[in-house]
Amino acid sequence: MSVGPVEYIAIAFPGNKFSGEIVPAIKALQDSGTIRVLDLVLITKDAEGNVAAIELADAEAEQRAVLDVLGIERSNLLGQEDFEDIGSALDPNSTAALMIWENVWAAEFAKSLRNADGILVANGRIPAALVEEAMASAVS
Repeated sequence: MSVGPVEYIAIAFPGNKFSGEIVPAIKALQDSGTIRVLDLVLITKDAEGNVAAIELADAEAEQRAVLDVLGIERSNLLGQEDFEDIGSALDPNSTAALMIWENVWAAEFAKSLRNADGILVANGRIPAALVEEAMASAVS
C-alpha cells in the first residue's frame, strides 16, 4: 500500500468551544479525495491544568455524532506523548482537536519519487498571509 505524505495539525478552541463547525470542510476534503483522516483526538485542559485525551470512541454523544461523519477508523497513530505535548501548550479551559491525515492527492507523486530514488531535501509551509502579501506586491 502506497501512502502519500502524512501531516498533523492541532487546533485550539479557547473556552472549550469545539462546536464541530470545521468538520464539514474536513469531510469535503475527504470526499474529493484530497485527504484521508487517519486519526483525530480531542484534548482538553480544565481550569486546574488537568489534561485529558478523548478518543472518538470515548467522546460525548454530541461530539461523537459530529465527528462520526468523517468515518475515521481507530488507528491509534496518535499517542500519549502527542496528547501531553499538545495539552501542555493549551491554555486552561481549552480544547484542541489533534488530527493526522494523509495527503491522498500526493500519493502517486510520492510513489514516483521513491521509485526514482528521489530524496526529500526540504519541506515546509509558507504562511498564507506572506504569500498573499507577496502576490499583491508582485501585481502592483
